[in-house]
Order: sequence, then structure tokens, then C-alpha cells
Amino acid sequence: MRRRPELGSLAERSAAMRGEAAAAAPVPPPIRHCWVLGHPAGRLPGLLLGWGQRADGWHGRVVHPVEEVSGWVVVEEWLPASRLEPASDGPTMPG
Repeated sequence: MRRRPELGSLAERSAAMRGEAAAAAPVPPPIRHCWVLGHPAGRLPGLLLGWGQRADGWHGRVVHPVEEVSGWVVVEEWLPASRLEPASDGPTMPG
């Protein structure tokens, strides 16, 4: 099947047929590389998926490896901003 961008997406064409305005597709938040600090294995690489503010400050939602007895596993967790470090130049941590 050929794609015809001049006609719009399927969602846009369906909405137009119903006489509705097509909803804009949500823009995913940027995913950034970071370092996770404070693990026994040392500084670990991670992917920062987003930020959330709590009563005790900013926390980052991070996916990173953790070494277990059987080998490395990947975990997702919320960590305080103090445990995260940007992996590159640029504003990745909240002020």
C-alpha cells in the first residue's frame, strides 16, 4: 500500500469525514542519557525518561542496569535528582 502524505494521516482523514478536527499527536518527552550515582558497582549508564516533582524535590524516572548474582538486569525506578548526572553537555537536570 502506498502512502499519500498529501491526503494526511488516516486519523486526519477519518476526522475530516466525521467533520471533526483531528487531534494533534502527542509529542513524546525527550529521552536523555544520564549517569546513575550511588550504586555499589559505581556510576552506571541510564536513560532519563522524565521528571516529577515531589515534596522532597525533583526525581527522575530512569531505566538503568543493575548487577545481580545471575548477571545484569534492567530496572526502571524514580531516583532523586542528586543521584543523577547528565551524560553530555546540555541542560538535562531541572534547576
